[in-house]
Amino acid sequence: MNNLEKEAKQFMKWKNISTITATEYQRSACKTAIFPKELGVQYLALGLTGEAGEVANKVKKLIRDGGDTPDKRKEIGKELGDVCWYLAVLAEELGSNLGKIMEDNLDKLEDRRARGVLGGSGDNR
Repeated sequence: MNNLEKEAKQFMKWKNISTITATEYQRSACKTAIFPKELGVQYLALGLTGEAGEVANKVKKLIRDGGDTPDKRKEIGKELGDVCWYLAVLAEELGSNLGKIMEDNLDKLEDRRARGVLGGSGDNR
């Protein structure tokens, strides 16, 4: 890593901006994955929906109880981290690269935006 790269990483760390790529995250997440491989897709999909449910539940409590605070937002962020983990490992289990999935999704949305069909329903609009 050259000096410019080191300085850029230090600046991003100072600004609280991550330097990890989706691919790096996916590789690292997979190193911590422990689940029954014969049921990998099912296990990971259920884990993903469970963690997404935890995010929704914390947001629901913000509505119910009020008091939207930085600490409560940080807790939601932790749950989003769990969602990211399941998403990354599920993508790997499906033989997909998370960064490519993200890129393809943005391309799809940009195409819909350009055609004026972001609103509406259906996958193939």
